[in-house]
Amino acid sequence: MKPILLQGHERSITQIKYNREGDLLFTVAKDPIVNVWYSVNGERLGTYMGHSGAVWCVDADWDTKHVLTGSADNSCRLWDCETGKQLALLKTNSAVRTCGFDFGGNIIMFSTDKQMGYQCFVSFFDLRDPSQIDNNEPYMKIPCNDSKITSAVWGPLGECIIAGHEGGELNQYSAKSGEVLVNVKEHSRQINDIQLSRDMTMFVTASKDNTAKLFDSTTLEHQKTFRTERPVNSAALSPNYDHVVLGGGQEAMDVTTTSTRIGKFEARFFHLAFEEEFGRVKGHFGPINSVAFHPDGKSYSSGGEDGYVRIHYFDPQYFEFEFEA
Repeated sequence: MKPILLQGHERSITQIKYNREGDLLFTVAKDPIVNVWYSVNGERLGTYMGHSGAVWCVDADWDTKHVLTGSADNSCRLWDCETGKQLALLKTNSAVRTCGFDFGGNIIMFSTDKQMGYQCFVSFFDLRDPSQIDNNEPYMKIPCNDSKITSAVWGPLGECIIAGHEGGELNQYSAKSGEVLVNVKEHSRQINDIQLSRDMTMFVTASKDNTAKLFDSTTLEHQKTFRTERPVNSAALSPNYDHVVLGGGQEAMDVTTTSTRIGKFEARFFHLAFEEEFGRVKGHFGPINSVAFHPDGKSYSSGGEDGYVRIHYFDPQYFEFEFEA
């Protein structure tokens, strides 16, 4: 089946995210536009307008009432999903790199970059307390002195956040006290992406060290490693098969005269238990920056440096992969 091609961005895609039901797909890019699409047929439902810089991250809460975005314009914004109205504007001293709602949708967290003399912080806001939003005063702010956070997600039950750093470390921060609960370093270079499994017991990391790795969400114990010969920008776990999809390719600055075949711009599928690659799907004209499985596991989406988002429908049991031994 031919993939559905979503053309709504002028610059390279930074993150794509399904809501919990999977009927909506949110896409953000290095332009100020935040798009929401109907995932069944690729129809664009709307655009959240307000940012003035590249948008690095997006998240939707559990019942898809609110959308959260973080941008290089030094702001994190809360939107009404249905109307597109901006509900809150949280200004920061540097670019917002990661953001997310907790399990209940009441608490948001976002991390800021280490730049322009400002250090990296993780801020926590409780949306049930309007004074925190009005005064731009988070109830907790965790400084990250060593290396900046490049990817972060909420852990199981919203008790902690799992953060990947520029230097390859993984930290688990308590959402109540802010202390570091667990610290591990399994990657040798920057962690580009972290995505949880459907039941939140495991998560997969994607790193510039050419690997994606599987970890236990509670202990951060390293379970599996998936190796490639190019930096991995994003990785996602299938909700109903033992499959991992990896997206990556060369660094963007190296992509000039490279043909798509040499550039390794395919989405690559690995078996979760055996760590073996069993298929590749072509399509993008540049590195893949973000991949996400639909919550029903029957399709996956990928967003690339070429500014396109592709929705691939398939049944993994009968899916025809192109694979070169």
